Amino acid sequence: MQAMIPFPNISPEIFTITLFGVEFALRWYALAYIAGILIGWRLIVAAVKRPRLWPGDTSPMTPQQVEELLSWIIVGVILGGRLGYVMFYKPVYYLRHPQEILMVWQGGMSFHGGFLGVVIVALIFAARFKVPRLSLGDSLALAVPTGLMLGRIANFINAELWGRPTDLPWGVAFPGASAQTCEGVIGICARHPSQLYEAALEGLVLGTLLLWLAFRRGGLKVPGQIMGLFIAGYGVARFIVEFFRQADDQFITVDNPMGYVLQLGPAGVTMGQLLSLPMLFLGLLIVAYARRRAG
Repeated sequence: MQAMIPFPNISPEIFTITLFGVEFALRWYALAYIAGILIGWRLIVAAVKRPRLWPGDTSPMTPQQVEELLSWIIVGVILGGRLGYVMFYKPVYYLRHPQEILMVWQGGMSFHGGFLGVVIVALIFAARFKVPRLSLGDSLALAVPTGLMLGRIANFINAELWGRPTDLPWGVAFPGASAQTCEGVIGICARHPSQLYEAALEGLVLGTLLLWLAFRRGGLKVPGQIMGLFIAGYGVARFIVEFFRQADDQFITVDNPMGYVLQLGPAGVTMGQLLSLPMLFLGLLIVAYARRRAG
């Protein structure tokens, strides 16, 4: 009999209240977004309160400007994440159901879309408040990994975005007919807890590295370096995890069971990998530019 870990009995909803006949629920996924943004905000405030960490021993922003930035980032994350999911993953469906595009409570957010949304609002914010763009990017790079880690843990609790089938002893028996049905497996199959792989790589490992470089190794003294390392590091982490993550249903067919968007014989590239490769190259270019510019 295959060894596997039963899925923990955790409800996606923390609590539900009814007001005037309408139910309102606080879900782990929403809490992850809220906590990630708040923790990220405090990390940026902690950094700008230490002028010695920055070029010329001068912080690029005041704590009050960081508070203003927070509201801008929330808009960029939500709109960018949702529109990215619509365009990258289910464009045909949402062309047929445009009224559902802004229904974020139904699920469906893309990190790559959220990333682009944050980039756009950050550039506008920097221009409006005369904040150095590269140092602003470094600040945001310190804040993002915590939110990524919490978001992926919430994905696990929601039993969504699970991994490919595995016979490894830490495989998880996720609930639902789709998760428990695997080709060639009789009965329940186990899957990689790929959400937790992402939480570890994109959040814990990458975040710890960036914080150590910023607060202990003078990483913020080179504007753009921390931002470039984050972008490249995320690209690498996501590319690796995609080998273990189940592709989205719309990419899986009888002739393409692995859900590749680019296929070369038995091998191929998933949508997540395709979107992560440019991030890797862009991040490396930013690091090279930052170091050459600094010295």
